[in-house]
Amino acid sequence: MRYADDGLIFCKSRRAAERVRDSITKYIEGYLKLKVNCEKTECAYIGRMKFLGYGFYVRDGKCRLRLHQMSEAKLRRKLKQITSRSNGMGYEQRKTTLRNYLRGWAEYFNLADMGNRVAAIDQWLRRRLRMCIRKSWKKTRTRGKNLIRCGEPTNGATQARAIGA
Repeated sequence: MRYADDGLIFCKSRRAAERVRDSITKYIEGYLKLKVNCEKTECAYIGRMKFLGYGFYVRDGKCRLRLHQMSEAKLRRKLKQITSRSNGMGYEQRKTTLRNYLRGWAEYFNLADMGNRVAAIDQWLRRRLRMCIRKSWKKTRTRGKNLIRCGEPTNGATQARAIGA
């Protein structure tokens, strides 16, 4: 037997939402003989709701999907774990793992309006990848050569070599 344990009911007012919640709880517990978890059941403004990783917002009188803050935090935690400098992954394995994870994540959340959030996550992820690459340049001479090869001005590369950054 399968149960539908996730659901949302939208109403125009809080009072209407509480009335509908009470009647549906009575129906589920009385007629269907199922137990409703009262701690998880809530009436809240649509902007604070989370459903299957999505959040909601209202624009021009219409309800739209967005990426929930907790979903973005979970994505950043996972990306931080993959791009950790000390996880023992090689560059190719890290690229493959990132590609697979981000492809699945983007496919799941493709309905959401993400706007500038994706650009901010991309900027943050690129900085983390540069950090991993620079970590692999062990010797200061290698750092200087590779920084010059990447387009860093010569004096900046020699300073980085001298400092050992």
